[in-house]
Amino acid sequence: MRTGVAHLPLHSGKAPSWLFQRMKKLAREITLLIVDLYGAEEMLRRLSDPFWFQAFGCVLGFDWHSSGVTTTVCGALKEGLKGIEKEIGLYVAGGKGKASRRTPKEIEMICDQESINGIPLIYASRMSAKVDSAAIQDGYQIYHHTFLFTPSGRWAVIQQGMNEINRFARRYHWLGEGVKDFVCEPHWAVCCDERREGLNLVALESAMSRSAIETLAMEKPEFLIQEGKKAVELHLSKEHSIPMEEIQLERLEKKFIHIYEHSPKKFEELLGLEGIGPQTLRALSFIAELVHGAKPSFKDPTRYSFAHGGKDGHPYPVDRKVYDQSIEILKQAIEKSRLGEREKIEALLRMRDFMG
Repeated sequence: MRTGVAHLPLHSGKAPSWLFQRMKKLAREITLLIVDLYGAEEMLRRLSDPFWFQAFGCVLGFDWHSSGVTTTVCGALKEGLKGIEKEIGLYVAGGKGKASRRTPKEIEMICDQESINGIPLIYASRMSAKVDSAAIQDGYQIYHHTFLFTPSGRWAVIQQGMNEINRFARRYHWLGEGVKDFVCEPHWAVCCDERREGLNLVALESAMSRSAIETLAMEKPEFLIQEGKKAVELHLSKEHSIPMEEIQLERLEKKFIHIYEHSPKKFEELLGLEGIGPQTLRALSFIAELVHGAKPSFKDPTRYSFAHGGKDGHPYPVDRKVYDQSIEILKQAIEKSRLGEREKIEALLRMRDFMG
């Protein structure tokens, strides 16, 4: 399920090389410790928690509220685990920009090398991206997609969208564990600073709309165009949640033909069709409301901790000595656990829990 969404202001610049090198080391050691004590699947669960991810970024040295925390932390994690993925049973694919678009190929390559069934993993990667970019139209353009998975087929997604108008980024977390339906409330927690109205076809309240769209998918394209034109003639008020000026029927006829030729039986199948994006779904949801009275949901799907300071001196400069000490302490902890002193680490964890 998608477990969260985080809103972050867009910041320029990037982590300096000396900091990123430390981030890679510390990300590696924290991951090794968690995987050693709890298993790779627990690391997926933690990364899928937007609050834990934010704290993780702070520990690594990034601003609690910077949009760059997403891409930099995911990049540090991917680089830090290079060469030991098979040993710990945790693989990282994807990234920012062009790297995000190569995610399916990267998953396929890893799975071929390690004899893992990659088909459901590739599907999960594509559908999670499709849901957050097309089924949820909240004004954020997805530009970062990181896919993490284990040899057993467990997975998590961390992806981010950008809104250039309000200068915010929104981060989406997914956890494959327990996913039964990609298109009905696939998340359980959302974190953000800002809420905004937008088309949400994966909300529970959109069930009738999804069903009506499934019905429309079996209609001939001429019927859809005809009904769409009726909507134009109705001159709906500008306050309507789906403005008619955003639906250009003349550009959608080929999309309607594409849908009709494939005859998807379920909304998830329709969403998964190549080339079916936000405009097509917006038009179909509008026609579904007009023809079947099935109004979609427009609720926003949304709902941070300092440690080592931040790259640009906020909330305070990074203390390099403390940062290096953190890396060394975690290394020692790993070494001790591998030398058979696991009981000491577990005792420290119990003490932490006791101290609350």
